Amino acid sequence: MNITIISVGKIKENYLKLAIDEYSKRLSKYCKLEIIEVPDEKTPENASPKEEYIIKEKEGDRILKYIKDNSYIITLAIDGKMLSSEDLADFIKEQGLRGNSHLTFIIGGSLGLSKEVLSKANLKLSFSKMTFPHQLMRVILLEQVYRGFRIINGEPYHK
Repeated sequence: MNITIISVGKIKENYLKLAIDEYSKRLSKYCKLEIIEVPDEKTPENASPKEEYIIKEKEGDRILKYIKDNSYIITLAIDGKMLSSEDLADFIKEQGLRGNSHLTFIIGGSLGLSKEVLSKANLKLSFSKMTFPHQLMRVILLEQVYRGFRIINGEPYHK
């Protein structure tokens, strides 16, 4: 299985980098992982809706350059479908059985994802109705994908 994570923005905090490195190392046992960072746009304070739209479009254009045609696209969106850890494991396993051996997860910037990126999604996935910083979301996503592979393989995991 190939897993690609396309994420807007760089990870600045060292503790997040360490967590990402740790889960990346753990996941190497189960899949080929690629993490792609695209630059974020500076959002002015009190940005108008038009300015926000333009920012999402610019970030979206950067994301779209990295989406591979043969990949199953999962966008992280607050209005997406919520799954339990077990459901996510079942989903990953099912995609592999269906021949979708390349999953691409997309994490937007602070304003979310452009309509064009969202329209490419085979699945919109939500981790919560809460909002998380996109840098932290990368760690949460990696942990859940790792947990999913542990569940798929019948290995112990913390419940």
